Amino acid sequence: MSLRVADGIVDPDHAHGVVDSDHARLHELGYKQELKRDLSMISNFAISFSIVSVLTGLNGLMGTGLNFGGPISYIYGWPIAGTFTMLIGLSMAEICSSYPTSGGLYYWSAKLAGPNWGPFASWITGWFNIVGQWALTTSIDFSLAQLVQVMILLSTGGLNGGGYMISKYIVMALHGVFLLIHAILNSLPISMLSFLGQIGAACNFFGCFLMIVIPAVATERASLEFVFTNFNTENQDGINNYFYIFVLGLLMSQYTLTGYDASAYMSEETKDADKNGPQGIVSAIGIAVIAGWAYVLGITFAVRDIPNLLSENNDSGGHAIAQIYYEAFMSRYGSGVGAVICLGIAGLAVFFAGMSSLTSNSRIAYAFSRDGAMPFSSQLQKVNKQDVPINAVWMSALVAFCMALTVKLNNRSSHSTLTRHNCLELVKLKKEVQVVEVSMFLEVVR
Repeated sequence: MSLRVADGIVDPDHAHGVVDSDHARLHELGYKQELKRDLSMISNFAISFSIVSVLTGLNGLMGTGLNFGGPISYIYGWPIAGTFTMLIGLSMAEICSSYPTSGGLYYWSAKLAGPNWGPFASWITGWFNIVGQWALTTSIDFSLAQLVQVMILLSTGGLNGGGYMISKYIVMALHGVFLLIHAILNSLPISMLSFLGQIGAACNFFGCFLMIVIPAVATERASLEFVFTNFNTENQDGINNYFYIFVLGLLMSQYTLTGYDASAYMSEETKDADKNGPQGIVSAIGIAVIAGWAYVLGITFAVRDIPNLLSENNDSGGHAIAQIYYEAFMSRYGSGVGAVICLGIAGLAVFFAGMSSLTSNSRIAYAFSRDGAMPFSSQLQKVNKQDVPINAVWMSALVAFCMALTVKLNNRSSHSTLTRHNCLELVKLKKEVQVVEVSMFLEVVR
């Protein structure tokens, strides 16, 4: 793969005598300005923070955390994962300030690995990254479909109260509908996506702290000893090694703390990208780590019976976080309406996470195609009149839908199946990319 150099291309702004440092820097890196620069630092941050989405990751994988290690795996695992993620983010931010392009990681690999290894490192990094990003969008939108499933179940009386459980086919159809809506929204100009992204960031931030009051609703709360010392070794997978259990429990945190690299992919649409892109990366991680730890710490005080929360025979059908909400409101008010409302707030955060994730996917696909590294590159790199890589948007949505079709589901255990499967695959892909990121940073330091 060779990076395309925009020799002889005159930027329209320069043709009119307007000096634009962002456009000039992008031209130095080998590309012309095709996307509209309309994102501020806040808008850039909002897209990354919406994808990290504490409510999406922690709510979706709460069952994994409780199953593998319980409170200890995420009360202490979250700051551990957050610390290492911040180190990765700081290295990415430094490199992003030097190479602010939508290509992000694969472009950095090409530049920092040198002329001999650059093409190979770039190709490997690019494909690991884009497939991992597609998997992220798949899991986000599928978890939203599952959230709707459990909301309908609880609002109609719960599994043990004659509630209605929608079928696996409807869940898959909802997954497709959400991807369709997100593709339509991503076809809008970047100014509209900027506004929606900021709404999504606000939903994630305030929704996270709002959910912390759930333990106050519950009539019975966990003790300090349980919250800070309980280590659940009785998992549903028959794993007995304590260290391995703790590592698997870390997936809850690792899965959540991904997507912050979107600030780099949006750099060609960000003003002062060499400054605002890096700030978006670091601030998205920092705020997510603080908000996320506050959330898991608070919600754990509402955890009482771990086996019941994980049981497929409870009222939520095995959806751990929904069962926590449901038990809290039922114990206080004898009604689960409050739990459904809380799940609706969380669902709004998940919706915007999926939208922003597809935005990030499309920019990676656009940049990768611009360098001729993908099939049908000539079509996928096209930008419409609204300066949107429209073909890359719809292709990414289609791939995300097809990825969900690879997993066999059933009505009763569908919640954990795809989410955990995609979590494992996504973490593998993202960790491979992060190894490359660390290597690049060490090369820069050296």
